[in-house]
Amino acid sequence: MNLFDIFSEIETKDPEGYEELTHRRDILKKFTGKAGKIAMTALPFAIGSLFERAYGGGGPSTSTVVGILNYALTLEYMEQGFYYKGLQSKTLIPDTLQYDTFITIRTHEEEHVAFLQTAIKSLGSTPVPSPVFDYTAGSGSGNGPLADVFTNYETFLDLAQVFEDTGVRAYKGQAAALVGGGALLTAALNIHSVEARHASAIRQLRYANAFATVKPWITLGDPGISSAFNTEYGGEQNLIQAGVNIVDINGFNINDEAASEAFDEPLSSTRIHNIIAPFIATS
Repeated sequence: MNLFDIFSEIETKDPEGYEELTHRRDILKKFTGKAGKIAMTALPFAIGSLFERAYGGGGPSTSTVVGILNYALTLEYMEQGFYYKGLQSKTLIPDTLQYDTFITIRTHEEEHVAFLQTAIKSLGSTPVPSPVFDYTAGSGSGNGPLADVFTNYETFLDLAQVFEDTGVRAYKGQAAALVGGGALLTAALNIHSVEARHASAIRQLRYANAFATVKPWITLGDPGISSAFNTEYGGEQNLIQAGVNIVDINGFNINDEAASEAFDEPLSSTRIHNIIAPFIATS
């Protein structure tokens, strides 16, 4: 998940404090550019000050913010470890270009973990430790239904899509609690849109490798991958948004498929737990 857009929330809540740090594009350039990366250990006081100012005027409590950051950190641990193990195999990923793509994704995940840990520490709290993960979905047995995840590229990409989609929907599900509604909700949903673009890269790889048997997005709850993942996409067949059925809305020719494809549905914390539980060996 790309959580650098959390600065967008802060800018919306406290633009002056945000500008004291630097311009958004400069921050992103320093985080992601090959030259002059910001050392994550140098950020605690700056981030802590930003959070204090952004949330000090009636927003969510520090404990709420920390809880959500730790929640996101666990998902980041899972994704970071997954891509790390996938890249350890020199035969899993078929060509240099795709291998380099996952190098970039893994690097992003490492930076996200470091950023979240630093942000949590800056708020006077302790980041949750990383669980031990079982990417075969065997709850620690190492012999779950995805036993070929690091030898079969199609399985690897399928699970990558599930993890990225879970991140998108998880953040959307927590956005209201994080921002307390209003303008900050809009900023949090902007994070969701960035996550969705990140997930789309995996879909493009699935499509390029002829693994996608349907459209490279979710249609009526069908993600176009193994039926073993159907439960992860429950609710994605929804056609009603803000209480309005968007099929043929305002006289436009919008069928059920197009309506279901238009939105990612949020996940509750319970649903998130149920999705990731098979991948956790020990906490």
